[in-house]
Amino acid sequence: MPQDIVHVALVVRDYDEAIEFFCGKLHFELLEDTPQPEQNKRWVVIRPRGSAGTSIVLARASTPEQQACIGHQSGGRVFLFLQTDDFHRDFAAMRAAGINFVRDPHTAPYGTVAVFEDLYGNLWDLIQPEDVSRSGSA
Repeated sequence: MPQDIVHVALVVRDYDEAIEFFCGKLHFELLEDTPQPEQNKRWVVIRPRGSAGTSIVLARASTPEQQACIGHQSGGRVFLFLQTDDFHRDFAAMRAAGINFVRDPHTAPYGTVAVFEDLYGNLWDLIQPEDVSRSGSA
């Protein structure tokens, strides 16, 4: 039976500020924003524009334990990998939008990559694979 990872949950402080960052600065698509009043939550789903792959569920922290994880979901390691077909175009646009890059661009055997922070401090790779047929092999 084929399987896919459909969503990844990203713990956030506030739905609206997260939507503003991801959709406003990174130009992600807002796929769904549905209130769940019985749980005092919203089902908020985003993904990179033009992607048909895994999406992100913005999950508002609702306990002190969850709040402590905001920005630290991967223990300080790169958490998510945003693949592009034009690194320099997207790097320039992200810098112009005020995205903080914590590691400068460099070229490696697998492609061109730089590390940036989201609004909570989670680390992401912006990556353009050297060979598109190898993408996803990291």
